[in-house]
Amino acid sequence: MRNGYDVYLKKCLLPITPSKLQIQYGGANETVTLINEGQVSVLKRPELKEIEFECLIPQTRFPYASYKSGFKGAKYYLDYFKSLQNGKRPFQFIISRSLPSGRTLFSTNIKVSMESYTVIEDAKEGFDVKVKIKLREYRKHGTKTVVLAVGNGDEAPQAQVQETREAETSPAPEAPQTYSVQKGDCLWTIAKKFYGDGSKYTVIYEANRDVIGGDPNRIDPGQVLVIPAA
Repeated sequence: MRNGYDVYLKKCLLPITPSKLQIQYGGANETVTLINEGQVSVLKRPELKEIEFECLIPQTRFPYASYKSGFKGAKYYLDYFKSLQNGKRPFQFIISRSLPSGRTLFSTNIKVSMESYTVIEDAKEGFDVKVKIKLREYRKHGTKTVVLAVGNGDEAPQAQVQETREAETSPAPEAPQTYSVQKGDCLWTIAKKFYGDGSKYTVIYEANRDVIGGDPNRIDPGQVLVIPAA
């Protein structure tokens, strides 16, 4: 029996929830020595989070495993992990915890990259496969260009900063909510619940196209959807 946790890599639900998960919050602060002041700390933005865990990928269907689209063997998941690494694109890492009734208690939803995965062959696991996965938090980045407008005479040049942000393929609000699909839900009713306007279901669909698939009218109970800021 599952423990109430669902772990997604993009649209792929891991069949068996990892027993533990390690998140490293690194710091990038520096210590410098000034001539008259001695040592001082230069505080900087924290480093990217690093996430590591091991997951068991069974070759046979266990009663406590979960398959949203039917049973799939280990090869499916190994090929999927490989596609995430070779795709050179960030993806959503989602952890959702729910009560037996299906009500969501809390969830974690961040954009990450697949840094590495290691396949572990262990005779104690029989034909099943263990995989050690390492993810790294992804942040948008871009460039800034300073354009100097030269004045006449003694006028000082005026600087204008033009910022170019990296393009995103899906909305990435600063503080998105998540929602676990319940039996009887549709995107219209979910949009009505969060936005007060069912016609905004397309906003939710575009943010979750990788999870839902090509048909916005087909969502399944248990799917965890990102709800962008209105």
